[in-house]
Amino acid sequence: MVEKKEIKRLEEWDKKYIWHPFTQMKEWASESNLIIEKGKGSYLYDIHGNRYLDGVSSLWVTVHGHRKREIDNAIKKQLGKVAHSTLLGLSNVPAVELAKRLVDIAPKAGVRGQGSGVKNSKLKTQNSELTKVFYSDSGSTSVEIALKIAFQYWQNKGVKDKTRFLTFKNAYHGDTIGSVSLGGMELFHDIYRPLLFKTIQVNSPYCFRCHLGREYPSCKVACIKEVEDTLKKKHNEVAALVIEPLVQGAAGMLVQPTGFLKELRLLCDKYKVLMIADEVATGFGRTGKMFACEHEGVVPDILCIAKGITGGYLPLAATLTTEEIHDAFLAEYNEFKTFFHGHTYTGNPLACVAAIANLEIFEYEETLKRLQPKISLLEEGLEKFNKLSHVGDIRQKGFMVGIEMVKEKETREPYPVELRMGHRVMLEARKRGAILRPLGNVIVLMPPLSIKEVELKRLLKITYESIRVVTE
Repeated sequence: MVEKKEIKRLEEWDKKYIWHPFTQMKEWASESNLIIEKGKGSYLYDIHGNRYLDGVSSLWVTVHGHRKREIDNAIKKQLGKVAHSTLLGLSNVPAVELAKRLVDIAPKAGVRGQGSGVKNSKLKTQNSELTKVFYSDSGSTSVEIALKIAFQYWQNKGVKDKTRFLTFKNAYHGDTIGSVSLGGMELFHDIYRPLLFKTIQVNSPYCFRCHLGREYPSCKVACIKEVEDTLKKKHNEVAALVIEPLVQGAAGMLVQPTGFLKELRLLCDKYKVLMIADEVATGFGRTGKMFACEHEGVVPDILCIAKGITGGYLPLAATLTTEEIHDAFLAEYNEFKTFFHGHTYTGNPLACVAAIANLEIFEYEETLKRLQPKISLLEEGLEKFNKLSHVGDIRQKGFMVGIEMVKEKETREPYPVELRMGHRVMLEARKRGAILRPLGNVIVLMPPLSIKEVELKRLLKITYESIRVVTE
């Protein structure tokens, strides 16, 4: 625990010097600080010595818990060799080894041009699996890279009209200009519209508030028709479709109906459009499989991964793509078909060894297998929340949960923004010993995959009581 004199100084400096992300700083200045000093397993400890369950995996990144010995040791060992070496014109051992491991675990050949009357397209070759890895350092940059690769792929192939992207309402792909251009959340993105490039946007599934006024499953996933109608008209100008597979995370854990992702894959093949899967949030076990695409046997043309890739230790991201796409960039130097993109810390050795250790733990601890009973426990524990008079919808896919609170349950009327109900629930949960990070009126649960069952039950109890106290 930090000394009292030091505590006061840290709290003063925090308010004086730090500009916190996604935070209204006028309100932050009037609230009490929560400054974390250390972590262990599923818990974080503040500078006063208070202990909190990490209910959101430190923003969806912590996989095997805090201070995981194997990852700690891997980083320490690498520090004895080299902390950083550029990938521009060089390579390094951890980056090479990790690339092979990522290719090995990437989604494998599945749904490509099968069913729905979709015929094989020129893009579906024997090289349709993900075999090439381009490193960066955040989810946003992994998506930016995917955009540029998709755009330049068609330019290099001589198809000059394919310059636009098909995106979805409620989408969130990061905070850099390119990734924000793909976004479909008014609150986060509208202010920046003058800076952004235009996309072709279609509605995304939001079954609780269906834009078609239909009910699932009787709707038979009718929302896919808008995607096909749009592609039918505009496929000649669409370079790629960009999707968060199965769950739109930042939108409030919006879970897509079964079959939606598979149909998107088939449509992309039918209309010769690349499919970019943004698995930054859904990857590395969050949905119960290593990658969300695996649930429906889908292999994207480009896969974006980050967050859990290092187990929550260091910034690292990767964009995986196919041999077919990679080979479109192979040419003589003076043809200038090179992919002119890179980051200073691309393939950082420390981050790469953390990622390797993370994947090794997945394997020998059988993380995904051991996760399944906890997913069931979570599902069972969430049933009780339906009894709360102001819980309108509960959405879950694996270890990703969104609990949407409403002012009126029968009409599904949302709480006014100014009431800040999610924030109030977060503060109540903090008093009870858990850290949550809501998305508006949606309470998010996304604990480390390693959380013990007794801890998971406690997290559910704290969340339930916090919602009850604040809303009722």
